[in-house]
Amino acid sequence: MDKKSLKEAALHYHAKGKPGKIEVIPTKEYANQRDLSLAYSPGVAEPCLSIHENPEDVYKYTAKGNLVAVISNGTAVLGLGDIGPEASKPVMEGKGLLFKIYADIDCFDLELDTKDVDEFVRTVKILEPTFGGVNLEDISAPACFEIEERLKKELNIPVMHDDQHGTAIISGAALLNALEIVGKDISTAKIIVNGAGASAISCTRIYVSLGAKKENIFMYDSKGLIHPDRDNLNGKKPEFVNGNAPMETSLADILKDADVFIGLSRGNVLNGEMLQVMAKDPVIFAMANPTPEISFEEAKAARPDCIMATGRSDYPNQVNNVLGFPFIFRGALDVRATEINEAMKLGAVRALADLAKKSVPDIVNMAYGDINLKFGRDYIIPKPVDPRLITEVASAVAKAAMESGVAQHPIKDWEAYDLELSTRLGKDNTLSKVIETKAKQDVKRIVFVDAENVSVLKAAQEVLEERIAHPILLGNLEKVKGILEANQISLPGVKIIDPNIPANKEEAEILNKYGVVFYEKRKRKGVNRNEVFDLMRRGAYYGAMMVEMGDADAMIGGLSKKYPDTIKPALEIIGPRKGVKKVASTHILMTRFGPLFLADTAINHFLKAEDLAGIAELVANVATTFNVKPKIAMLTYSNFGSVPNGESAVLMREATKILHDRHPDWIVDGEMQAHVALNPEVSNDFYPFSKLAGHRANVLVFPNLSAANIAYNLLTQVAEMDVIGPVLLGMNKPVHILQLGASVRQIVNMVGIAAVDAQG
Repeated sequence: MDKKSLKEAALHYHAKGKPGKIEVIPTKEYANQRDLSLAYSPGVAEPCLSIHENPEDVYKYTAKGNLVAVISNGTAVLGLGDIGPEASKPVMEGKGLLFKIYADIDCFDLELDTKDVDEFVRTVKILEPTFGGVNLEDISAPACFEIEERLKKELNIPVMHDDQHGTAIISGAALLNALEIVGKDISTAKIIVNGAGASAISCTRIYVSLGAKKENIFMYDSKGLIHPDRDNLNGKKPEFVNGNAPMETSLADILKDADVFIGLSRGNVLNGEMLQVMAKDPVIFAMANPTPEISFEEAKAARPDCIMATGRSDYPNQVNNVLGFPFIFRGALDVRATEINEAMKLGAVRALADLAKKSVPDIVNMAYGDINLKFGRDYIIPKPVDPRLITEVASAVAKAAMESGVAQHPIKDWEAYDLELSTRLGKDNTLSKVIETKAKQDVKRIVFVDAENVSVLKAAQEVLEERIAHPILLGNLEKVKGILEANQISLPGVKIIDPNIPANKEEAEILNKYGVVFYEKRKRKGVNRNEVFDLMRRGAYYGAMMVEMGDADAMIGGLSKKYPDTIKPALEIIGPRKGVKKVASTHILMTRFGPLFLADTAINHFLKAEDLAGIAELVANVATTFNVKPKIAMLTYSNFGSVPNGESAVLMREATKILHDRHPDWIVDGEMQAHVALNPEVSNDFYPFSKLAGHRANVLVFPNLSAANIAYNLLTQVAEMDVIGPVLLGMNKPVHILQLGASVRQIVNMVGIAAVDAQG
C-alpha cells in the first residue's frame, strides 16, 4: 500500500462510526428499575461493604481482576518517536484491542502528560486500586527502565513494559529453537546485537538468562561497540560492555565467525557480503520494522544455510509481540500475581519454544497454505493464528508465578483452567484470520461485476494491497476511472473491462466467443441468437462466463442489484456441482462462541425434507473446510414432537431422519427450538437423548427462506455481529453474491471466501 492510500485508509478506519477502536460495554442486566437499583444505589452498597471488610473481594465483585491499564507518555511511539501523549492514544487503544481479541482482557488506555519519572510513577501508583495489571508502552529509554523497576517494587500487581520484554520473550523462544536446529549451544554462541535501546537491552538480558555468556555478546549502538573504554554510555548500556574486541571494531568485522546476529536498530545496515564471514548455519534475526536490517531475500541469497527471522508477517518466522503479552497477562491475572518476574517470562519463552515443536493444528496449516508446516528452519516460533497459544503460554506463566511464590490465587484444577482458557474467545474464533491468511497463500483472480461503485473499488484496493486476491473490474471504463480519481483510489495493474464497449479486437473476440458458448448452453432453454449478445454485455453474465471459461477464478457481484439478477446468470452459465440438487446459501455470524452458520438465507423458498437435508450437508461441508466441526440443529417452533402435526415440525423431523440415516456419526438433531440448540445446559437437562445434548450448535438450518433471512438480519443488526455472506453453496465454480449495500469490510470478507473457494 502506498503512503497516501495507507494514510487515507488508516484515518477513515479510526474515524468511522464511533471514533477510536474501543468502548465500554455493560456486563450485567440494566433493563429495569430493579436492575439499576442493584447496579447502583442502593444495592451497590453491599459489594462496597464486603470489599471494605475484605479487600480481596474486589476481585469477586468488580472487573479489577480482568482489567489492565495500557499506560504511556508518548515519548517513544512505534517508529514515530516522541509525539506526545495525545498522539500516542491510537496506539494505546490498538494495544487494548489486541489484549481483548487475543486473551479476553479488558483495557483502559491512559496517556500521561509528563516526562518526569517521579510524577509518572506517582500517578500510576495511586491508580493501583483500579487495575489488575499495568502494561507500560512506548516510553523512551532510559526512563522506561527506571519507571518499570520502581513500579514493580512499589505496586502489588503485575507490571510489564512490553517494548522491553515482548520482543525479548518471542525472540528468546525463536533463538532457543534456531540454535537447537543447527546444533549449537547458546552458552558458546557468539552473538552480535545491533541496537542498544530498551528492547535490545531486554532481549540480551533474557538471552543471558537462557544461558548466553556476556563475554560472547557484542552489542552495538549508533556510535559503535559497547566497550569498557567508552565514556559516552548511558542508561543500561554499561551492563553489556565487552572488551574482548578493540573498541574501534566495526560491525562488519565483528561478524567474523559470529553464530547469531540480532537486529533491533534500523533497516539495511547489513548486506550479503557482511554475512559471508559469519559461522556455518548463522542465525539472523533482522527485526527492524518495516524495513529489516537485511532483507529476507538478500540474506538467503548470501547464506542459504541461515535461519532467518524478521518482524514482518510476509516472511517465515515473524517475531511478533502478540505471541506474548496477551497470554502473559492472562496467566498473571488468573493467579493474581503480584508481579511479572523473570521466572514467568522464561516460562513464556519455553512454552512458545515447545509449542513450535508440537504437531501443527489443521486450522494453522490451512491458514498458511502449507499442510506440512512443522518445526524446522522456516518454522521456529508459532503462528499468531494458533489457537493453542492462550492455553499453552498463559498456563506456563501461571505455573511459573505459583512456583516462584508470587501467585495469590493458585490454580488447583489445571484441566478446568485449560478448558476455561480454550473457551474464553470461543472455539474457532480464528476463522476470519484463517480465511484471509489462507487466501494470501495462493492469490486468485476475482472478477468484480459491480465496479461502478465506490465501495467495490475501495474493497478492490484493499484486497490488492493486502494480496488477498487480484481484482478484475467490469464496468463502464470512463465511469470507473472517474470514481477512482474522485476518491483517490489506486489500483495499479488492475484490468478494467467494459462488456458493452470492447476496448480492442482481442476483447471483441472474447465477447463473441462468450456469446457462442452461452448460446450452445442455453439454446434449448429459451435463449435465442438475437438476445445472446445483449445478455453477455451485462456484467453478471460476462463475469460468470469469465469464471466458466477460466479467465477468472471466482466472481463477486450483486452489491447494487437484486439477488436474482446475479444468481440467475451464474446458475445458467456455471450451474450446480454434480450431485447437488439445490444450490443454497449460508451467512456466517462471528459470535463470541465462534462462527455460527445459518442456512438457507438467500435462495430457496419452498423446501422438502430431502432439500433441507441436502442444504445441511452443503453447510456442514463448508464448515469442515474451515476446520469447524459441524454441530447441526434443524430448527422450528417444536421440540422433538412437542407439536406433533405442525407443518414445519414434520418437515424438520423428516429431514433429521434422513441425516441420521446418511450420517449416523454426525452431531445433528431436530426438530428443535433455537434456544435449545444454542444452550448446552438446556439440551442436556431436558433432552439428554439428543445427539446435540451438551453441545452448542454451530450450524442452524431453518425450515424456509423467510425464517432464515429474518433470523440473520435480526441477529446482525441487534447484536452488531460481524457477518460473512451470503456464501453460495453447491456451485460448480466459485460465485459469491453480495448483500445489497454491503460495506467495504463485508466485501473484502466475501472476496476472502471466494479466493479460498477457488483454491479448493
